[in-house]
Amino acid sequence: MTMPDLEHALDALAGRVSSLREARTAYPGDLAPTLDAALAELDTAVELLAEAREELRKAPKRAGGKKDGTQRELKLLRQVFRAFPVPVIVIDGGGVVRRINPETSRVLGSPDGYLVGRSFPLLVDVSRRAAFRSHLTSVLQTGQPSAFETRLAHQGRTHTVQIALTRLTMPGEPQQMVAAVALPTEVQLPEPGGWRPEQTDGALLLASARRQDLLAKMAALLLDEEALLRPVSLPRATRLLGAEWADWVIADMVRGGVPYRSAVVAPKNHPLGDLVRQVESAAPAGSQVVLQVLERGSGVVQEMVDDESLLGFCAEGPLLTVMGAGSLLSVPIGRSDGVLTLVRGHDKPPYTLADLAVMQEVGMQLGLAVRAQTSFQSRSRAADALSASVAPRNLPDVPGYEAAAVYSPGSSVGAEFYDVFPVSGGWGFALGGAAGKGEEAASVSAMVRGGLRVLSVWETDPALVMRKVNEALVTQGTGMFVMAAVGFVKGREIRLSSAGHHPAALLQSDGGVRFAAGGGVPLGIALEAETGAETLTVGVGETLVLYSEGLVSSRNERGEPYGEERLADVLTRCAGQSPSTVVKAVEADRHAFSGGQVWDEIVVFALRGV
Repeated sequence: MTMPDLEHALDALAGRVSSLREARTAYPGDLAPTLDAALAELDTAVELLAEAREELRKAPKRAGGKKDGTQRELKLLRQVFRAFPVPVIVIDGGGVVRRINPETSRVLGSPDGYLVGRSFPLLVDVSRRAAFRSHLTSVLQTGQPSAFETRLAHQGRTHTVQIALTRLTMPGEPQQMVAAVALPTEVQLPEPGGWRPEQTDGALLLASARRQDLLAKMAALLLDEEALLRPVSLPRATRLLGAEWADWVIADMVRGGVPYRSAVVAPKNHPLGDLVRQVESAAPAGSQVVLQVLERGSGVVQEMVDDESLLGFCAEGPLLTVMGAGSLLSVPIGRSDGVLTLVRGHDKPPYTLADLAVMQEVGMQLGLAVRAQTSFQSRSRAADALSASVAPRNLPDVPGYEAAAVYSPGSSVGAEFYDVFPVSGGWGFALGGAAGKGEEAASVSAMVRGGLRVLSVWETDPALVMRKVNEALVTQGTGMFVMAAVGFVKGREIRLSSAGHHPAALLQSDGGVRFAAGGGVPLGIALEAETGAETLTVGVGETLVLYSEGLVSSRNERGEPYGEERLADVLTRCAGQSPSTVVKAVEADRHAFSGGQVWDEIVVFALRGV
């Protein structure tokens, strides 16, 4: 065939292709004949290209002739390729897209060149991917065309298509290629040149507002008080993302330098079955994307998943394959505290760089919340331990007496203590508190309580016990002083020693109230302790009451202190009552007096002779 004949044949081919385009538009419900004709024209184009190549080989050689011949071949190829009225995709033996024609871009809604270099099987319905790869291999090996029906999903659009595969030998390509002709059978193709909705200014503005709304919701969720008290930050955050931003949400946290799967949110309508359990049990250490994000400290986004093994494997194969993943996004949680991974299916819009940016912020917020929760709970456990070290869980039975106490925590970690313990030849009790608030004051109170308890095993005089504890406290150099009262019980006599503490109150059986001497200097001020000492007799039906500074210094709305006079009045009304009734009555009266406000811890201890 001469070059004029070849050019005439190409003109005729272009005319027939134009007719096929018109037939496709006029008869959208009967596309099979159009597809068959298009395949026949594709074969014609291949034959024409082969004849053109042979004609060019026969042409006289001249300088630059080889280059000119190649350019003419490419020109012919582009003319035929671009003219086809149906999507045509040229893929290599590995299924990677090498060329697409304008009709492919229009039907799939992708910019020109967007799909080039990406894996074509990822556009194919998950259930037909294995079949597609088998068809592709068969066409490459046998050279025989193959056709089958499947669905293509991309950019939120789904097309049921008839795909025809034909082997090609491309000029300048060392390997054979395959042309995939995809004829849609169940979709209304958009008008040429029509704007995609996501490209409009209104849609872009709406998407931006949606991202800002997510950040606001996430911040409100993570700043909730319960998020500090209980480990709810991660489950709440993943549920929020699963409801609005992903089909699958996976959170992998790091413990001891090793990632572990912490939370998995499946699609709303997905049954809680084997797949969910397989995703939950998969080891994050086997996930390329998790390890990559942890190593680099930055997120990754794949608008179209091109490696389905990125998230690891399960019994059925790559996780992303069985999850139906079309798009993936992974970001760090905090500063390498973990990885947050979001997955969308093929029927959803793919993740973009703008989504990556907002999820990076979400990951940072979530990391801060998790760290704050961990720190708060650690401090809370320490505070509970300190509180337990300054107040016994239960009071022991003291022969000949009934004992009861109430402890109301203040606005910070407790520094008040009380205790009942065995001593040489009897029982002892102590009550007091460091002047100050917080963990340091509580630790000093715990140290004094322990010292009083231990030394009382060997000493018979509470004043001597006080002096030794004072010496230890001064030597420690804490800079804090402690007000304390200690009593040793032997029969009906109670030997009291006071170090700057409020005097004990003795409620007599007839309702009379008298206060002990109290006095002394708080512990920890000077090496030589100055303590008050006295002996009281507590008869049957009488109650000895000790109380903390927080009780008598409580104030009402007018700024008036509760004071010892009001305490005496309450005690008088409790004559003949049990110790538990007495301490509860004092607590209730103080609560009413101060309108429920509590600033310092309040301790009331009562010991009644029986």
